[in-house]
Amino acid sequence: MTSAADLPASQAVAIDALIKFTDDTGIAPDSLQTATGVYVTVHGHFYQPPRENPYLDTIERQPSATPFHDWNERIHHECYRPNAFARVLNDRGEVVGIVNNYEYLSFNIGPTLMSWLERYDVEVYQRILEADRKSAERLNGHGNAIAQVYNHIIMPLANERDKYTQIRWGKEDFRSRFGRDPEGMWLAETAVDYATLEALVAEEIKFIILAPSQAERCRPLPNDDQPVTQWLEVGGSQIDPTRPYRCFLADGKYIDIFFYDGPISRDMGFNDVLSYSPHFLGRLGQAVRGDHRPAQLISVATDGETFGHHKGGTEKCLAYAFTQEIPNRGWTVTNFAHYLSINPPTWEVVLKPVTAWSCAHGVERWQEDCGCGGGGAWNQKWRRPLRDALDWLRDRLAKVYEETGRQLFRDPWAARDEYIKVIRDRSPANVESFLDRHRNHKLSPAEQIDALRLLEMQRHALLMYTSCGWFFEELSRPEGVQILRYASHALELAGDVAGVQLEKGFLRRLALAPSNVDFFKTGLEVYRQLVVSAQISFKQVAAHYAISSLFTSYPQQQRLYCYEAHQLDYQLQRMGSLTLAVGQLRLVSEITWESSHLVFAVLHLGGWDFHCCIQPFAGRRAYSKLKDKVFDALKQASAAHAILAMNQMFGDQSFSLQNLFPEERHRMMGLLSQETLTRLDQLYTQVYRDNYGVLMAFHRDELSVPQELQVAAEIALSNRCLCSLRSLEQETSDPQMVFNHLAELEAIATEAQHLRCQLKIPEARQTLEQMILRSLWQVLHDANPDTLKFDIYRIERLIELGNQLHLELCLDRCQELYFSSLQTRLAPQCQLAIQAQLISENNDVGESDKLPSKTDWDTTQLRQLLQLGEKLAVDVSHWLSQLP
Repeated sequence: MTSAADLPASQAVAIDALIKFTDDTGIAPDSLQTATGVYVTVHGHFYQPPRENPYLDTIERQPSATPFHDWNERIHHECYRPNAFARVLNDRGEVVGIVNNYEYLSFNIGPTLMSWLERYDVEVYQRILEADRKSAERLNGHGNAIAQVYNHIIMPLANERDKYTQIRWGKEDFRSRFGRDPEGMWLAETAVDYATLEALVAEEIKFIILAPSQAERCRPLPNDDQPVTQWLEVGGSQIDPTRPYRCFLADGKYIDIFFYDGPISRDMGFNDVLSYSPHFLGRLGQAVRGDHRPAQLISVATDGETFGHHKGGTEKCLAYAFTQEIPNRGWTVTNFAHYLSINPPTWEVVLKPVTAWSCAHGVERWQEDCGCGGGGAWNQKWRRPLRDALDWLRDRLAKVYEETGRQLFRDPWAARDEYIKVIRDRSPANVESFLDRHRNHKLSPAEQIDALRLLEMQRHALLMYTSCGWFFEELSRPEGVQILRYASHALELAGDVAGVQLEKGFLRRLALAPSNVDFFKTGLEVYRQLVVSAQISFKQVAAHYAISSLFTSYPQQQRLYCYEAHQLDYQLQRMGSLTLAVGQLRLVSEITWESSHLVFAVLHLGGWDFHCCIQPFAGRRAYSKLKDKVFDALKQASAAHAILAMNQMFGDQSFSLQNLFPEERHRMMGLLSQETLTRLDQLYTQVYRDNYGVLMAFHRDELSVPQELQVAAEIALSNRCLCSLRSLEQETSDPQMVFNHLAELEAIATEAQHLRCQLKIPEARQTLEQMILRSLWQVLHDANPDTLKFDIYRIERLIELGNQLHLELCLDRCQELYFSSLQTRLAPQCQLAIQAQLISENNDVGESDKLPSKTDWDTTQLRQLLQLGEKLAVDVSHWLSQLP
């Protein structure tokens, strides 16, 4: 028998503690009920800054995130989704398990990111909620998720009122998602001071997580057996992170604090610790204390985006560590709340006055040119003027809110604290219920709008403090521009609801913020160039609707970003190359309920030329007269006459294609280019056909092919490939036609290979992936036994086609679907088939009544389905070897 002395120190400690407990009690402890042995907590701080256009409540395309729409989508693809479906692979690279890492990670996910996940990938969103429930079931009611201060503001720099709102919004957002109150809360950048601790305690937060560098001194808590001892100075990150600490406030109240292991956490972010699971566990093992204490916690914390985005594929390392390596060492995966419940603090700590995990100068990174986040010749002298300008604006907006809000709300600040319930659910019934709870008299429709404007003003006043705006080296970066956009919208709302003009004072202060970019010089020009240009009015929304209506058949009621568009009248006429539409539109903001009744006329002169005019609705008579005049002008088939008539009726202001919101503008540019591109495709195809023999001769003789001919071949084959792929996608019933399209696509791939063509078919990858996924779902859930062989063969051909076209197909979702079906249907079916075969071979008549029920598939079909799993790189070797 192996003794504890023969084991590594990390395991010896746990075994010694276990032996001692067994000797004392006669029973072995349950490590989930009693603190014994080594515990591991890996905390991921998952967060993305709010990126939505303040006027549209949606994220616009971000070219730097290409090929994805925006950075949220890109990081989601690389990190958030892979951690919800983390692979455990065998030595052949086949999937042997799929782990929801959120079931084992301690985590916080910023409310703004959770809102995005809820909207754009509800499957992953539900996996996260399910992970918290399952971890709570495993860990005595303590779920892995903790809350976060709402929009990642630096709490020591916030005033008292904003501190409380951030905590309350973070708590309510958490409660509305996870169905429970949070036990812990993540502080943005772990930035903390004692005023923040007081607010957390007042809001019943039990614990926080800090960096070891934020502790100043600590000592054992005095008790009957332990008198008061001297403080240990640990200001140089010397605090022992393997235990929780209690931090007392001036009034005797307290909050518990965990300090993560700094060196290991840094290695996770900046070294290769996560490249290999045994390597990761070995690094954790180095932190285990060999002093025979009954229990200890090895905790690490880092940005959650480390797991897959910053370090690709590391979610696999975590999955294997959580499910194999850690249990094999006899350690327990836990979270902070659970560990606190079985091992409350026996030490107390005093914190340094004001600190954060990413600034060596306290919280200067978010207000001064301290050098953090800098580099090169650029400075951050803009940080202090930006902070001062926003503080000035915040205080003026607070005065507007309080003075105007008192006319509408019983308690304006209580209303702001509860406004998070409206942010989470903007349904009319919920908004009305909220207003009824907080109004001081029955509000008229205009007063309801003012009330919502005021609350939105305060929401944007909080969003403008999102920490990312100061984090990097330059004010004109997207993060700085984003917080200025929030400030701009708050300014506009203040003017709308109270008539106050604060922009000039704000800009005077912003002009003191020097930019490192010569083009901008100061924050004033950053604001003019990048912020003002992003402001959107009701007229711009109407212009967007009017121009896009020429290419989209809108129903009478249509959601347009965060507006409801009610089409009250619409008439379209064409005359030669000219198209004219005139309409009446009512726009209603889903956020503030404000509305505008507008009239539009839009003239398409052909190509890229549009002339659109907007004005307020002035009555039916005026509208009828306007409509008659512009349509009469169109009858002359003269663009000049039509534009002149529009300008006479609407005035000189007009909108063009450039005024459309980017998403729609890009779509229309594609539509307008389609005819030209189709003609070019035909031309290149003809050139390719006419010169096919010449091309082949050049390649055969290893000669350099004329660029014009090579380009013609690539465009012609790419176009032919996409056309065939669309035909294949639409063909669902005729097997022979499916095979014909597949054969055509395979021939194109071969032809492209012979001619060394780089096919330009970016949409082909997604199309093929979706076709494979749909076909697989049908095979696994709604299969026709008579066509199963053909259906499987089609999937295999589609996968091989992707390889031939060099599309680098991502079959993750197919793997997930297949693996789930393997566990829930295929494996049980295989087990039944194996049992039936064994009983049949034994010829045991007495066992005939125990024959398993008939399987959905016969043995041959099960083997075919398992072989399909091999194609999807799922480990099915056990069942294939066992099937008769």
